Amino acid sequence: MQNGKDAARDATAASPWQVPDLTPDRLLQLGMGFWAAKTLLSAVELGVFTQLAKAPQDAAALSAVLGLHPRGAVDFLDALVALHALEREDGKPGNLYRNTPDAELFLDKAKPTYVGGLLEMANARLYPSWASLTDSLRSGRPQSEAAEEGDLFAAIYRDEQTLRGFLQAMTGVSLAAAQAMARKFPWAECQTFIDIGAAQGALPVQIALAHPHLRGGGFDLPAVGPVFQEYVAAHGLQDRLGFYPGDFFTDPCPHADVLIMGHILHDWDIDQKLYLLEKCYSALPAGGRLIVYDAMIDDARRQNAFGLLMSLNMLIETPGGFDYTGAQCCAWARQVGFAQARVEPLSGPDSMMIATRQ
Repeated sequence: MQNGKDAARDATAASPWQVPDLTPDRLLQLGMGFWAAKTLLSAVELGVFTQLAKAPQDAAALSAVLGLHPRGAVDFLDALVALHALEREDGKPGNLYRNTPDAELFLDKAKPTYVGGLLEMANARLYPSWASLTDSLRSGRPQSEAAEEGDLFAAIYRDEQTLRGFLQAMTGVSLAAAQAMARKFPWAECQTFIDIGAAQGALPVQIALAHPHLRGGGFDLPAVGPVFQEYVAAHGLQDRLGFYPGDFFTDPCPHADVLIMGHILHDWDIDQKLYLLEKCYSALPAGGRLIVYDAMIDDARRQNAFGLLMSLNMLIETPGGFDYTGAQCCAWARQVGFAQARVEPLSGPDSMMIATRQ
């Protein structure tokens, strides 16, 4: 018969929380991930990477330029080193900090490859809103500007500074996908294209740069026009890319061989999604194609964590938006009349659905 001590020992050995290979490290790191995120976001806000792109600097010089208090400056910079956003060269009289290669390329505001606009928006708008995720999960209601006004985009587009920041953020989130689309889609078969909801114009610019025979442009609300035209002119493409003002819910879509909707469809509920797809279908000629790209969730809903988190972001940001799988998007396209629809990966979490009208 087993005595009390033996029984207690066996029970302890069988307890799942006593498995020696399990530690809480992964879960703690996941739960405290906002520490690292906010450190990077503050670095972008302060202009750390833009300053260091000019020349490496020590902590004292960098602190003076950025206005950092000495109490936290070195810990802040060394945290960025540990997070692999900065590099540090130890020496005398002081240690020199410089950007990592990817931070140098993508987080220097002076470079056309800057994607920090997305991080600027994350810092100013998304970070505070995500603090209320639990409220959204319980209520189903947004926590952004849409919570008070009911229309997120009306709130964003009303103020020029907020609008410009939002459009730059859309460039940041779209640039890699745009470059991939310029390589992967058979543009030689087409002559014209229009980006529906073009924002600053990153996607039309990347496609036009890669394919000199193409002409096209961007369709967006009238307030976007000056920002779009500035961005296009900065790339010398104003003769081939035009701006088409309008509201894609109330105005007809421009006609072209290819229509594109990137990071647009996920903003809306299912009825609005189908309505937009129908409008694109109506605007396309026979053989015309629609490209929809988003951080499409994998069909098994197990791998694309970014896409699933983006869907939670739509919960926080919009009254009815949500992200979706590639299979769902293809089914919706067929539902509104497209004969063929398929999904191809682009870059990172983004994929594109290509639908063809008969």
